[in-house]
Amino acid sequence: MVIATLVVLFHVLGFVSSIHSIMSTRTSQGAIAWAVTLNTFPYLAVPAYWVLGRSKFEGYVVARRKTDDRSEAIERQAIEIVAPYRVPKADQIEAVSAAEGLAGMPVLRGNKVDLLIDGDATFDSILAGIDAAKEYVLVQFYIVHDDGLGRALKEHLIAKAKEGVRVLFLYDEIGSHALPESYKQELRDVGAEVNEFNTRKGRRNRFQLNFRNHRKIVVTDGQVAWIGGHNVGDEYLGKDPKFGHWRDTHVRIEGPAVLKAQLSFFEDWHWATESTPKLSWTPRPAPDGSDARVLIIPTGPADDLETANLMFVHAINSARERIWIASPYFVPDHSVIVALQIAGLRGVDVRVLIPDEPDHLLVYLAAYSYFDEAGRTGAKFYRYQDGFLHEKAMLIDDDVATIGTANFDNRSFRLNFEITAAIADPDLVTEVEKMFEADFARSRLMENGEYDLKPWYFRLGVRVARLTAPIQ
Repeated sequence: MVIATLVVLFHVLGFVSSIHSIMSTRTSQGAIAWAVTLNTFPYLAVPAYWVLGRSKFEGYVVARRKTDDRSEAIERQAIEIVAPYRVPKADQIEAVSAAEGLAGMPVLRGNKVDLLIDGDATFDSILAGIDAAKEYVLVQFYIVHDDGLGRALKEHLIAKAKEGVRVLFLYDEIGSHALPESYKQELRDVGAEVNEFNTRKGRRNRFQLNFRNHRKIVVTDGQVAWIGGHNVGDEYLGKDPKFGHWRDTHVRIEGPAVLKAQLSFFEDWHWATESTPKLSWTPRPAPDGSDARVLIIPTGPADDLETANLMFVHAINSARERIWIASPYFVPDHSVIVALQIAGLRGVDVRVLIPDEPDHLLVYLAAYSYFDEAGRTGAKFYRYQDGFLHEKAMLIDDDVATIGTANFDNRSFRLNFEITAAIADPDLVTEVEKMFEADFARSRLMENGEYDLKPWYFRLGVRVARLTAPIQ
């Protein structure tokens, strides 16, 4: 009798949950996948759905609406105070015109941007920047390991805190689940403020594990910011024997655009701690007269629109000569594939750079199903072979380069908090072009029909993996 009651209960819960998924899941593919699974395998799917199935971070949305007056005033001030550095509409580039509306902050001039290729260049720059900080250091990473690099970061932060510089350290509790309490306590002992992002804060979010704060941001004194693909761990320096060379990219930004990166950190910190740290909101142009136009675009599941997806689709649609994309995970939705196909039909040079070695099997398999679709209209896919490719970069014509944290997959488009820097600067674009060309030289070009030559069981695995793409 008990078993029969549980069976009926699970099927009822599965049916009710499937209605909820249809009403709330952001994509039709995801809604269908959940609805079918919930009614077919409710015993496993019901708990999985209520832990992993939500696509809107309602707690963060509510916190934004209830934010205190001081927080709202600071956000308004940050937007108003950068007005002298705003790029006029007539001088803007089409690839970022829509993104400006999505970002809530205008494209800003007066910036200097340095391209940082791979871990040594990135963390040499970050640690030197921390050492030079005078007022405060804001640190936010998805993954922080207590290893050689992690301890180096900790020691530099401890040294600054002892000098009286304020240190605010924010980490994702899922990505950094292995970070020991002793690591955090050492920072707290010298006065640093250390907090987890805390996606499960609040009664309604208690069992919600689907969202991640995937941002990687360092800001010093409101003047310099670092954004890109690196987390904190020895593997990001190429010291993991499994992956070998770790191919990744960051940027160092100095100038008024930094305030948007700082505002992103400020909002995340406010969610995590319900406090509003005192920061500098005075924009300062790059001291050497550099005039790069930069737009910082935070995206995430608390946005009213699907900001990340719209940003990338618009960028692809705006390309006239080329669109080069590098991403470790390429499992896009239908709108991105259509945009790439149309770009190929327009004669745009479409190239997608992905790893040759997987670190997530389902994502690796699902990606194969997209290559043939986009390849039919001229898109070329390169598989990076010199270690593991983890960078998230894009080059649009000779106009704009983007460097950030967002992958080309459903998780980054809809479930993760991400951040991207879009940069319009001839020198930086040339550097990114050379970086891509060097990466292509270390890659193999996938041949047309390569998927069809795979064994039937591999192709079956690809199709099954694609079915799970909307909920990966």
